[in-house]
Amino acid sequence: MKLGKTGIETPQNAFGALPIQRVSDDEAVRILRKAYDGGMTYFDTARAYTDSEHKLGLAFEGMRDKITIATKTGAVTAEGFWKDLEETLSQLKTDHVDLYQFHNPSFCPKPGDESGIYDAALKAKEQGKILHIGITNHRLSVAKEAVESGLYETLQFPLSYLSDEKDEALVELCKKNDVGFLAMKALSGGLITDSAAAYAYIAQFDNVVPLWGIQKEAELDEWLSYMDNPPVMTDGIRSFIDKEKRETAGDFCRGCGYCMPCPAGIEINMCARMALLLRRAPSASWLNRTWQEKMSKIDDCMHCNACRSKCPYGLDTPKLLEKNLYDYRKVLSGERMV
Repeated sequence: MKLGKTGIETPQNAFGALPIQRVSDDEAVRILRKAYDGGMTYFDTARAYTDSEHKLGLAFEGMRDKITIATKTGAVTAEGFWKDLEETLSQLKTDHVDLYQFHNPSFCPKPGDESGIYDAALKAKEQGKILHIGITNHRLSVAKEAVESGLYETLQFPLSYLSDEKDEALVELCKKNDVGFLAMKALSGGLITDSAAAYAYIAQFDNVVPLWGIQKEAELDEWLSYMDNPPVMTDGIRSFIDKEKRETAGDFCRGCGYCMPCPAGIEINMCARMALLLRRAPSASWLNRTWQEKMSKIDDCMHCNACRSKCPYGLDTPKLLEKNLYDYRKVLSGERMV
């Protein structure tokens, strides 16, 4: 598949390297190399993913011309941009990044704006340190502005079979403007447990490359099996997806984490969707002492509304937390959730 106007060719199966920050160097290198040997050539990371870039550098040193590396900067100033880029190149053990993305900015960076980060990216591109400029976001308005601006070659945005018509319209807008669409959260932060249905949904869009977050070898094996035998949309899968959408209708937390940190110590990105997790992936582990303590922190909510103001989906997060705590305690007491 060609990734928009970048000209980058990649299988419709890319490696999301956020989860490998949770495993050892040796394990990460083994998984990354197995992914490459299995046909994956596109690897997505970020400066914010602790040691993920470092692990990619260990895995692919000396193989730079055989893979595509995309990473991200959360910098909001030109000075921060250059600091991030130099550290990224050092960690990746390379002299250039194929795709450099602005990491979920609250605005659409443009040449000549106050931040100066787009101008810095243009200069880095002139120097050959980055080859293409992209943007990631969770805000539909910022994403649309970026696509229509003509300044970006790619957009990374959440897309899964739980997405709505507005998200799918964004995919079409990208196609119209020849902007490559990179799908994050294709498993909706763990709410989707049927990988075949998830893959079949994404495969309907010929301009979308999904980024599958991979931490365990078993997960990798599952995605690699789809390289030769990709799931396709069927009436059965379509009916299953319709049922899934009905079950998750309304406001729900996608688990993006941009509401964090919480001054009261609440693990918002998990606690605000605990009821859905219990309904869809029932497990005694959600009811153990550790999670009971985490959920009880919701009682300490200061109602400062910081989480609500930072939510890119406009959720009333404090209200959602209270609802999840209520449902959670019903389950603990042996009652059924409505």
